[in-house]
Amino acid sequence: MENRVINLRRLVRELFETIILALSVFVVLNFSVQNFRVEGPSMEPTLNNGEHLLVNKLTFHQLPIPKSLSFLSDQTIENDRTGIRFDDPEYGDVIIFRFPRDPTRDFVKRVIGVPGDTVEIRNGQVLVNDQWINEPYLTNRDSTTRRSMVVPEDSFYVLGDNRRHSLDSREWGTVPRENIIGRGLLRYWPLNDLDLLSIFGNKRF
Repeated sequence: MENRVINLRRLVRELFETIILALSVFVVLNFSVQNFRVEGPSMEPTLNNGEHLLVNKLTFHQLPIPKSLSFLSDQTIENDRTGIRFDDPEYGDVIIFRFPRDPTRDFVKRVIGVPGDTVEIRNGQVLVNDQWINEPYLTNRDSTTRRSMVVPEDSFYVLGDNRRHSLDSREWGTVPRENIIGRGLLRYWPLNDLDLLSIFGNKRF
């Protein structure tokens, strides 16, 4: 009888530990990773309509820190954004963000310009800081021309890979940092298109 009680207690404890572990994993994954379904042709051929991605939400997240530890951050104590950011969007990153004109909609585009960059488009060719950029992921170009603009602080200039069928920074301006959800991590559906690397561009162009 005593052995049965001990075994029952052990079983209950192991079950409890398993549940806690499962909940912990769920919380971590829910905080750091999100599923995203591609809608529309704007990122073809890199990403096609209906494909599914896993998005790394943690990579651009800013971790708040107490003011007493503000020396760990490059922000001043008076700045209410004091914290440590894991990473910043870089050239060529495929990012998911809330559309600035309608935050209920999520968009996916490629980062072309970061804060302080001067971006110009001449007949479909993109210049960043007066240098032509290499875009090997493009299969077609349009003849778009846009006057040069300086990317504002805490904002990013983004374009779709399918320039002829993409509404992006050429039309509605830059993406505020606060609108960015995360970086494309893994294309997992359909399974025959499973890919970790091809959704990323050449960060240095």
